[in-house]
Amino acid sequence: MKTEIPYDRFAHVPERIFGLVDLAYNLWWSWHSSASVLFKMLNRAEWKMSRHNPVRMLLDTPPRFFERAAANPEYLRRYDIIMHRFGEYMVPGTSWFAQHYPSRTPLTIAYLSSEFGLHHSLPFYAGGLGILAGDHVKASSDLGVPTVAVGFMYAEGYLHQHIEADGWQKNVAEILDRDAAPVLRVMGDDGKQLVVQVPLIDPPIYVAVWKVQVGRVPLYLLDTHIDENLPENRNISHRLYLKELECRLRQELVLGIGGRKVLHTLGVEYSAMHLNEGHSAFSLLERLRERLVAGMPPDEAREQVRGTSVFTTHTPVPAAHDVFPEDLMAKYFRSYCPSLDLAWDEFMALGDDPHNPGAGFNMTAFALRMSRFHNGVSKKHGEVAREMWQPLWPDLPPEEVPIDAVTNGVHVPTWLNHRIEALIDRYMDPVYPNWREDYDNPIIWEVVDEIPDEELWREHQWLKMKLFSRIRDRKRRKWAGHQGEPANLAAEGLMLDTSALTIGFARRFAEYKRADLIFEDLDRLDRIVNNRWRPVQFIFAGKAHPADDRGKRILQKIYQYSQDPRFGGRIAFIEDYGEQVARYMVHGVDVWMNTPVPLMEASGTSGMKAGMNGVLNLSVLDGWWVEGYNGRNGWGFEGHAASPGDNRADAETIYDLIENEVAPLYYSRTMDDVPHKWVRMMRESIKSIAPQYCSLRMLKEYVTRYYPSVCRYAAGPGEQLAGLEGVCPPGPAPRMR
Repeated sequence: MKTEIPYDRFAHVPERIFGLVDLAYNLWWSWHSSASVLFKMLNRAEWKMSRHNPVRMLLDTPPRFFERAAANPEYLRRYDIIMHRFGEYMVPGTSWFAQHYPSRTPLTIAYLSSEFGLHHSLPFYAGGLGILAGDHVKASSDLGVPTVAVGFMYAEGYLHQHIEADGWQKNVAEILDRDAAPVLRVMGDDGKQLVVQVPLIDPPIYVAVWKVQVGRVPLYLLDTHIDENLPENRNISHRLYLKELECRLRQELVLGIGGRKVLHTLGVEYSAMHLNEGHSAFSLLERLRERLVAGMPPDEAREQVRGTSVFTTHTPVPAAHDVFPEDLMAKYFRSYCPSLDLAWDEFMALGDDPHNPGAGFNMTAFALRMSRFHNGVSKKHGEVAREMWQPLWPDLPPEEVPIDAVTNGVHVPTWLNHRIEALIDRYMDPVYPNWREDYDNPIIWEVVDEIPDEELWREHQWLKMKLFSRIRDRKRRKWAGHQGEPANLAAEGLMLDTSALTIGFARRFAEYKRADLIFEDLDRLDRIVNNRWRPVQFIFAGKAHPADDRGKRILQKIYQYSQDPRFGGRIAFIEDYGEQVARYMVHGVDVWMNTPVPLMEASGTSGMKAGMNGVLNLSVLDGWWVEGYNGRNGWGFEGHAASPGDNRADAETIYDLIENEVAPLYYSRTMDDVPHKWVRMMRESIKSIAPQYCSLRMLKEYVTRYYPSVCRYAAGPGEQLAGLEGVCPPGPAPRMR
């Protein structure tokens, strides 16, 4: 099997700078701003038109631009430095993992996720779960943790959002031009794209295989939109989270069983499998089946699969856990089940939820039963998950249920704005010149205290202006395309005041996230936003799931409020929230607001991205913020969930905080027009959040706490023995129902 860049399509690129083609097909450039600048310097207009897609840009840029760059000494100097850094990075022996485990047999982790948010040029994500998966893979690359990732090649991605004049969300499809994106076909020995049949499914389903290179990590993507499939199966990988339940089942079947088969076909060996949520949990069945086919005793095969599987659950929301009814499971698994040495009732019992027995096959319950290592994504979520799933371990009290917690982290090189990075670098470099390789070390971030208030505030103001400029540019382009309505001018941010305290809220629009909490008392909100001396404005963004009409109605209500002249244009909604818009928002607002119903937020990562850029969090003490809040880096409050829909107490708390603490602090200025006490909190936010809530810290926890423990289990077909020593769980796992 091989993956080849179509070099012949880039014959117009001079040999002197032809390395740009190789660079474009490795997403390493996406988290190294100095690398992306090479493309930007080449052709700024096309870089913008391509939406920062270097493959598209290189294809569409005329030869004269390349000739000019190849003759420019300054450009060539930058090019040579970046290509040298890129080459050094790709040498495995230079990584953290290689240095800490130099004499070990390689440990390879297969990481499966239904979505990967890597960059907006590859729209294979819906929200936080996908962005987290993308950050996990990038951190694996940075640390040199041997990883192979598997996901879906979604032809339409998730959805593009268009807000109609009445505020209703309209879903707009946009087909990805795969031949002009940083993704490549995996070719078979016959010179054609590799196509793999999903085992034991009738009628058969086939997947074509694509590859995205993420630094050192290969990400293989499964594509069912091929001629080999029946028409009804071609749309399985068409878009994320298909609404119809049977389509969802087929999608998860292909991801799990098909994903495992693809790795086997590629000859990719791995020691353990890490499941990012339950969508890919059927892979555990295929791992079990392969062992049984190879002649392994059933009990040993099941124990080996369990002992080499890590499962991360991401949500305490019951509706977010997929459950498939028995008749639907029978349609697809009756013929598969005998190969697992299980009777049908035994098979269905693997996915039985003790909270709701007989309801169907629960993917989370199944993943918990079939894996030995389980974790939530924050300390608080770990507690909630242990309580939630305690019935699976009836002999244990909740505090002893074996569901641990690894708090999520975000990829600092991706989410730290390059201007803030350059500012930190100016003060960090003389003391810690290699700080980018050690940014999970809290000690080095103490240098942030040396940055003068004026400089940090100036950079934040520049980023705020950049956000507003981006909002206006989006609206201008929409207007030019005859898609804008006059009534939407205020709603979409054209009347925002660059000098006013700006609070951002950008989340998926689900009911429990309570995006509309601040609209509980409209008269109180009116007084806050229209305060003559301390005006406050709010920017909202986010998408509702296509099947979530309640979420769409909340979004519509907020959009209609943003059109109300009563609020003076100080409430705005940014259309089509995605990874690119997220960057502008987490860099440019003054405060990041998060208001979920308590205990419903597993972690949340957007506030981490904002906090490391000096944006202050205002959040319910749930998810990661319970750990992250220290009283000096933002605002936190307990929150109430007394009864569904009763949000008055929490709304009053937010109003009080904004009026009595947040706004007065923001507008407390000296003669230099710098809010020094506010900037002090910005520094505390950066220092406390950047090292602790980063993906380096997160991944090192997975490596040291979970991955080594697979060493005691023998390898199955196409799987290698782990080479790390670690503390292994003594004896059999506690009895589960």
